[in-house]
Parts: sequence; structure tokens; C-alpha cells
Amino acid sequence: MSTVAGVDFGTLSVRVTLLNSEKGRLATAVSEYPLHRKREDPDYATQSHQDQMNALVKATRKAIADAGIEGAQIEAMALDTTGSSVIPVGENLQPLDDYYLWCDHRAKEEAQQITELANREHLEAIEWCGGVYSHEWGFAKLLHWLRHNPDKRDRFVTAFEHCDMVAATLCGITDAKQAKRSVCAMGHKWMWNPKWDGLPPQEFLSKLDPLFEGIREKLAGDYETSNKLAGHLSPKWAEAIGLRAGIPIPVGAFDAHWDAIGAGCREGDVVNVVGTSTCIIAMQKKANLVPGVCGVVPGSVHPDYTGVEAGLSATGDIFEAIARRAGTKVSELSRGLEAYRAGQTGLLRLSWDNGDRTVLVNSELGGVTLGWNLIHTAQDELYAAIEGTAFHTRIILERMAEYGVPVDRVINAGGIPQNNQVLNQVYADVLGKPVLVPAGIPTSLGSGIFAFLAAGTFPTIEEAQSKMCLSYKTFTPNPAANATYNRLFEHYKRLYFALGKRNSDPAALGDILPDLRKIAADVQRNG
Repeated sequence: MSTVAGVDFGTLSVRVTLLNSEKGRLATAVSEYPLHRKREDPDYATQSHQDQMNALVKATRKAIADAGIEGAQIEAMALDTTGSSVIPVGENLQPLDDYYLWCDHRAKEEAQQITELANREHLEAIEWCGGVYSHEWGFAKLLHWLRHNPDKRDRFVTAFEHCDMVAATLCGITDAKQAKRSVCAMGHKWMWNPKWDGLPPQEFLSKLDPLFEGIREKLAGDYETSNKLAGHLSPKWAEAIGLRAGIPIPVGAFDAHWDAIGAGCREGDVVNVVGTSTCIIAMQKKANLVPGVCGVVPGSVHPDYTGVEAGLSATGDIFEAIARRAGTKVSELSRGLEAYRAGQTGLLRLSWDNGDRTVLVNSELGGVTLGWNLIHTAQDELYAAIEGTAFHTRIILERMAEYGVPVDRVINAGGIPQNNQVLNQVYADVLGKPVLVPAGIPTSLGSGIFAFLAAGTFPTIEEAQSKMCLSYKTFTPNPAANATYNRLFEHYKRLYFALGKRNSDPAALGDILPDLRKIAADVQRNG
């Protein structure tokens, strides 16, 4: 029997969960930290490394106190973070600036330049991230920082993903070359792959911008999957957070990828981690390239499988924005949504309010709602937004299946499915598949599973999942609702590609608005 700490750094807070191999969850504590935004620059989103470390100390100590145990009993700690959240550092791993958070979208120009050069040079790496490099990813953010901080360039040593920076800090590592780098983070966001000896060639990076001269060497080091160790907890941080010095800390990963493990993901499963945005995670034995999907990386989710990542740039954020414009909260606006039926609003909503992460990978798009009349309400729009995010998810799952990724089960994880039964049912009806929802919060459970591996408690991920993962509540598709959504999805799919691509072929759209009315009338008439 052993006890470990699973840590999850989210967008606004860190969650620390203490898990016992026999008793399960002992305690969970959460500590918040500020997200820095600028009203004059909506693309700006940063966070302080020190704020996050302070929050980790606070949450860990509270979890220990709430569990009523001694910190010395904890045998390992593992952590996941948001990503791509990038921090430039100088000597001794001292931060030169705040993290460029995953939702910082300032690097749009840099991402476009990377995409254009990579495709022009026939860089194989760009094919493995869907053919388009995103402004949410590492090289784009680092190049933006180098271009806009000339006064700090001479002190720049390297850059780290959030998960690698926190792990190195906790282990007391001050030499950048000694810090382990996550295959998950670097594979999905930095075009790393052992197939072409790691990162893209220096020649390509230098051609992109002379500021990247020598950057490949600056990012050098050991790239490892999460069944390997980043190091051991240093005496300094052991004292700060109340644990025993020397306990193992495995190589970290992104939150959605470990959330998928914590939700019980196996090959054939697709996990929708639905929160402020949505990350869609799957695993496959073979490495099949999928156009428009933002990452196909060996060992990123599970060390023995190829991880596949896709997603929506905004989900919960869209719901929040609708409620905010209506002067209320999502919880208030959601009351009564359970009485809504598929297609009854006559609205069709494209979920591009924060751009498109997959499959178009286009940051220039904006939200679109068709079918408005004079009596539509904010609640109608909220329901249409839920339907729209489900349609977008279906677009992605169909693309994955088309290119050989098995999609047998759908699991809705993340915070929103725990509290939104309407969303789960809509997803089941739109996808035409049962949707499984963990009977409890799986966040940080994936971290706990990798901590158990590091402690030697379980020999495999599968054995740890069998012991630690939660049971499911199942949402079964309603045949009538699925039939309605199949009609709507044909319009959604046509609009998605016609409006979302600059060079799209001409498309006749004149039948969509009349048909939305007809579908709504059919739903009302059939009760």
C-alpha cells in the first residue's frame, strides 16, 4: 500500500490530489493563481512561475492536512500542466519572463511563417502536426518572445514547457542540459520526433529567422516519456511543500493527455477533455498521419502507444461569453435546457469564437450563428452552442476515423461533463455513440497513476487504471434526436469547410436557412 501526490496545473489553479493504492482518493486541494490579460490586447495571456509554485506549496500542504497524514508518507509526486505554455529562462533556470500561456495568441504571424516555410521546404515534421503549425505552440511563441524582447536576448539560455520547468524546479536542477524534456509536450507542440532525429533541422530554423540560430542546441537534452524520471524532490522544495526529500518525480506531460489516462483511456477510446477549450485524445498502436490533427506523437499519452491530439479552441469559454453578454451566469442560463430538443431552436452555431484548432487550424475565424429571428433568446444560443461544439467534435472524430484512428468508445472527461448532463446527452445524440462520463472528477488522477508507476506500486499503467479509475455513467443516443442531428450535421459540415477555408470551392448555401426552419418546425410538430 502506498500514497502518492497527483498534481494538475490548470489555466487558473493547481489541483493536488493524494491517492492511496488501496483506499483511493484521500484528499484534494486547489489553490488559484492570477491570469494576466490586457484589455488593449485580447491575444495576451501570461502567468508567473513564482505564483504557480506558491500555489503548489499551498495546495499540497492543504491536501496533506485534509488527509490527516504525514507528508513523509507520500512516496512520489507527478505533475501535468497546460500547454503549450512556454517560459524563456536564463542562467540557473531563472525565468526571464512570465509563461506564454496556452491561450496566448500573440504569435499568429510567427505560426503562419513556420507553416509556409515548412510546406515550401517539404519538412516532414509539418505533416505530423496536421500540415499547419499553430500560434498556440512552442516555436511560434518563442520566436514571438525573441522578436519582442531584444533587451533580454543576451541572457536567454533556453525555453521550457511548463511541465518541464516545474519538474526541473522541484528537482533542484539549475543546468538546463540536465533537465528532462517531455516527449508529450515537445512532440505535440515543438515538432519533435525520433523519426527525424528530434527537432527540425537547424538549417530550417535559421532560415525561418536568424534569431533561431543555434536554437536546436539550446533546446537539446534528454527527451523522455512519462515512465521515466525527471529527477527526485530536492531538500529545498521538500521542506517548502511538506514532503520527504528524494521521492521520485516522473517526466511530466500535458493535462489533457494525463486526464485521458485518468479517465481510463485504452486503444479504441477517444477522450474529450471538455473545459474552457476541448482537447480530444486517442491512442493507436500504429502511427497514422491525420491531416488537420494537431499532433501524432509516439509515446505521448501512453509510452507504448502513439498519441493523437485534436481539439476545439473554445468550449466552456463560449458558454461563458454567451452568459456574460446576457448579464448572467452559465449555471443560471442553463436552467431549463433539459427540456430542449434536438434542432428546436432553428439555430446553427459554428464554434469558432476563439479560432479553429482542428481540423482547419485557422486562428482568423470567428463564431457564426445562423437562423436568428426576433424572439430567440440567450438560452437558445447556449443550447445551439452546445450542439455546435458537438458537431465540431463529430467533424474531428470522422477525420480521425477516416485515417485509421480507432473510435470505438467516447469518454467525456474534464470539468464541464461532470456538471452538464444536457451536454453529455447532446454529444451522444450528435455522435450517434454512447458517451461515457466518469462518476467523479478524474482531473489529477492521471498524474496519480504516473506517480504510482514512479513509486513502483503498479508495474503497468493498465493495472493502475484498473485499480484507480472511476466507474462510468453512460448516455445513450436517442434515435429520434440522432436522426435530426444527422440532418443538421450535413449543413454544419458544408458550412464548416465552405466558410472556414479561404480557398474553398464554391458552395450553394441557400437551402440552409429554410431547412433550419423546417427542422425546427418538424421537431415542434412531432413533440
